[in-house]
Amino acid sequence: MTKQDKPENRKRSGVTRRGFFKRASFTVASAAIVDSGLINTKEAAAAPSNFVGPGRTPIQLRINGMERRVEVEPHNTLAEVLRFKLGLTGTKVVCDRGSCSACTVWLDSTPVCSCMMLVIDVGVRAITTIEGLAKGENLHPVQSAFIEYDAMQCGYCTPGMVMSCAALLARNSNPTLEDVQAATSGNLCRCGTYPKVFEATLAAAKSIQRGRS
Repeated sequence: MTKQDKPENRKRSGVTRRGFFKRASFTVASAAIVDSGLINTKEAAAAPSNFVGPGRTPIQLRINGMERRVEVEPHNTLAEVLRFKLGLTGTKVVCDRGSCSACTVWLDSTPVCSCMMLVIDVGVRAITTIEGLAKGENLHPVQSAFIEYDAMQCGYCTPGMVMSCAALLARNSNPTLEDVQAATSGNLCRCGTYPKVFEATLAAAKSIQRGRS
């Protein structure tokens, strides 16, 4: 064996035996899939895509009775768009994972955590935020009662609490204490103002009943 023939003196080609067989197997498999008709490249290129993204996409939202157009990315949550793109900062983002309900808004009158919903999933449903609860200068009875009964402390949970309580009164104008407790069971108040929230909501219910009589 000459000096050039020794294994340690041979130049490596950069392709190992294992690497060669891996590449060869992948090429053969790819060709077989295309030839079998499992992938039709022409049809795949011509087929319309229902996906939104990956970049910014213009959408239209119905918020507080108004049509709003905004450019969003597929990963944007409803809470992010309301606060940071549309300036509706009454919707608070506290936990950002659906455990405190401070970001509660209504979708077609149903309370939802807006931090847990992608904005592209809203579709044509009507969005109501805390800014849209009042009628001009006239506060919603729940808002007025929260002020009267001092049902606020730090204020972070207040918009979500108000939206949950107002949704309850929209479907049940004569709730019991247990009804109010159930309606706000997902709303976290670190200041512990629950008794005042319950008191204010029951008072708002009576106010609504008087207004209807």
